[in-house]
Amino acid sequence: MIRLTNASDTGGVDALWWCGYSYWRNINNHVGQDELLVFLGVDRQRGGDGPSLWRVDKRTDAVTPVGPIFPPSHPLSWATAEGWFWSALHPTLLYATDLTHLYTVDVEPVLRGQTPIVQTLVDVTHYRPDKIAAQWHASHDETRFSATIKDATTYAPEGSAVYLVGDANPWRTYPKRGDYDECQIDKSGAWLLTKDNIDAEAGEDNLIYQLDSTMAPRVLYDQQGAAGHSDNGYGYMVAADNWNAKASAFRVWMFDDDRDPQGRLCYYTPTWDAELNHLSHCNARDAAPDAQYVIGSGANRTQAPRNNEVIAFRLDDSHDVLVIAPTLVDLKASGGGTDDYAKLPKGNSDVAGEWFLWTSNHGSDRLDAFLVRVPSHLLVPITPPRVPMWTVIDPSGATRRFIEVQ
Repeated sequence: MIRLTNASDTGGVDALWWCGYSYWRNINNHVGQDELLVFLGVDRQRGGDGPSLWRVDKRTDAVTPVGPIFPPSHPLSWATAEGWFWSALHPTLLYATDLTHLYTVDVEPVLRGQTPIVQTLVDVTHYRPDKIAAQWHASHDETRFSATIKDATTYAPEGSAVYLVGDANPWRTYPKRGDYDECQIDKSGAWLLTKDNIDAEAGEDNLIYQLDSTMAPRVLYDQQGAAGHSDNGYGYMVAADNWNAKASAFRVWMFDDDRDPQGRLCYYTPTWDAELNHLSHCNARDAAPDAQYVIGSGANRTQAPRNNEVIAFRLDDSHDVLVIAPTLVDLKASGGGTDDYAKLPKGNSDVAGEWFLWTSNHGSDRLDAFLVRVPSHLLVPITPPRVPMWTVIDPSGATRRFIEVQ
């Protein structure tokens, strides 16, 4: 486990913002490289430098602070960086937001001591000047983006929108149907999940839209297992089910209701005193969920199995759980503020599922970021090569044939 930040990174004060959430990557796509990059929000109003970068040498675990992404004169230097995320494809490309824009930020110049290249990808005012947008998400190929649309004056949520990059009519809108919370496009870009309390009963229900279809959305009610905390893969979600008979249950739901598994129970805890607060599936692949895994984190005032730990589990029905590291969060300590939610780790994985990052007060008066390697080979075992049981040599001696006995 690596402690990524310390007092010298944030001006000696508790200026680090918590991880934005479990489904926004704080770790770049570093596959095939010797280093990885992490961005974190550092509050300028508390003595920090604004959103900043850190380098980690994957060979030695050495950490190098790069510094702030933006110069002090740039308005994004005042942002919390909540809802920002690294590109799944490009190692130095970061997606950043304000109330009316989605930006691409190329940080490659920052690594050389220069200013980043910031470009506007989406301007919400071109859609409606009286609207703002929040909680952006992207398909894996980054051609489709979803967001919650709000009234610019009252900030009241009005529903969801999907933006199609390069399309002649890029906006598709989905009005809220009941008390609205949020939305998220899936990694394939074919499905949109929204969380609305449609029946005004119990809790959040789900609407599942197939984006390239005119069919009415599928409805999954809270009582049926609709998502509370969740993250999406390719055509499916992994979702908390607070109505399940098992404690802290998580289930897999395929968005196409004609496909299996539907509602597969893939995780639960041995006691109702244990709780998994958030899970991350930033490592989703374009494959069936059976051989994939998610990584979760949480913090709790109660000592119980898997509380206050980073854990991972497969999306099959084995119910095996891998404990990776302690979160080190103490909800009674002052670091991170007075609100328990701000102290929760809310960790997220990298695109390969090899690293996991979270924030923790580690029982102190400040919040810091921690990074851990994920032993992914224990979650998705590497299939050994098929070895022949015996060898047959043909009479001429010119050809060797291998015959396997199953």
